Amino acid sequence: MAVVSDEIVQLVTGEPLMAHLATCSDGRPHVAPVWYDYDEDADVVEVLTAGRKLANVKSNPRVALSIQKDVDGEARWRVTMLGTATIVEDDEATREATRRINEKYDAGEEEWPENELVRISIGTATSETY
Repeated sequence: MAVVSDEIVQLVTGEPLMAHLATCSDGRPHVAPVWYDYDEDADVVEVLTAGRKLANVKSNPRVALSIQKDVDGEARWRVTMLGTATIVEDDEATREATRRINEKYDAGEEEWPENELVRISIGTATSETY
C-alpha cells in the first residue's frame, strides 16, 4: 500500500514548487529550500544537494520535507513528509535526476553539477488544504 495518498501526489507533482528540507545538525534542526522530484512508483522524493544538508544526511538520515502552495501570500495547501534519506552513489542515476529536476524547474542541465543525489523514502505524509 502506498504511503502517499493520491491527493498528496497530485499536490506535490502538479507544479514546480520549492520544498524545504529539514535535517539535523548537532541536535538542532537545519532547514533549507530545495528543488525536488517525487517518484510515485517508489514513494521517494529525490533532491540534489551539497554542503551542510548533505553532511547532515550523512550523520543522521532522518529528515522532513515541507511543501506549500501560496497564492498572493495566502497558503492554499501544505504537505509534510517524514522519511529516511539515502545518498545515491550512482553517477548515471545522479545525472538522470539532475536532468529531470532541472527540466522541472526550467534550468539548464549544467546547473548544480556539484550536487549529490539524495533519495528520501517516505514513512508518513500528511496534508492540509485551506
